[in-house]
Amino acid sequence: MNDSETRTDTPPKKNKNRRNLVAEVSGRLREFIAGGDLQPGDKLPSEAGLTREYNVSRTVVREAIASLRADGLVDVRHGVGVFVREPTEPASVFKPVDRARISSMIEVLELRSAIEIEAAGLAAERRSPAQEEILFERFDDLNRLIETNEPTVAADMALHLAVADATNNPRFREFLTLMGEHLIPRSALPESVENTAPENYMAQIQSEHRAIIQAISERDIAGAREAMRAHLKGSQDRYRRLIRGT
Repeated sequence: MNDSETRTDTPPKKNKNRRNLVAEVSGRLREFIAGGDLQPGDKLPSEAGLTREYNVSRTVVREAIASLRADGLVDVRHGVGVFVREPTEPASVFKPVDRARISSMIEVLELRSAIEIEAAGLAAERRSPAQEEILFERFDDLNRLIETNEPTVAADMALHLAVADATNNPRFREFLTLMGEHLIPRSALPESVENTAPENYMAQIQSEHRAIIQAISERDIAGAREAMRAHLKGSQDRYRRLIRGT
């Protein structure tokens, strides 16, 4: 980003504080990187370009880029621009899920409940139109994988991370990302067990996802919390039945 670029500061959007704007811009760029729209080595739009695209001030753009840089997602080359970095595998601070112990999966879901129920409520309160759109896109991505009988764990995780992003508090994504693959305990299920799941297994999960997203879309804070609570409690019951082969 060149200091010589024409200054095109734009007043921040009304009714939003700077922290929320920074989270919105950085969240959108994170989605582009995670979704592959921005590949390693790609150059981000200029500071002036991002200012115009998101209708925010240069200060917001600089803080959003600083957030991406702090998380190791981009490199800033002074006088040249901002470039997407090669992804690095973060070291997980969580012990692996013990696939032989139902209680190990329940422990993960209880921890997620403590975090994600509140995240759903905040997302309903704070989500932007762009974040609402991303939620429905992640839901549709998961639907397509279910219809073609492809693995769904990564897409399921992406949907829950999109809810975290919609809180406009980056700490929610950071925490869930630390859990890594443990975020979706069925990733630890033996393939033979997962393949014996009832036909309506993923349909039920998607029904619960739909309720969460719909409540967030309608800015129904209490409804979003209850929908997330029902989803995670339902997951606990499903894992018990899957492991026991009932």
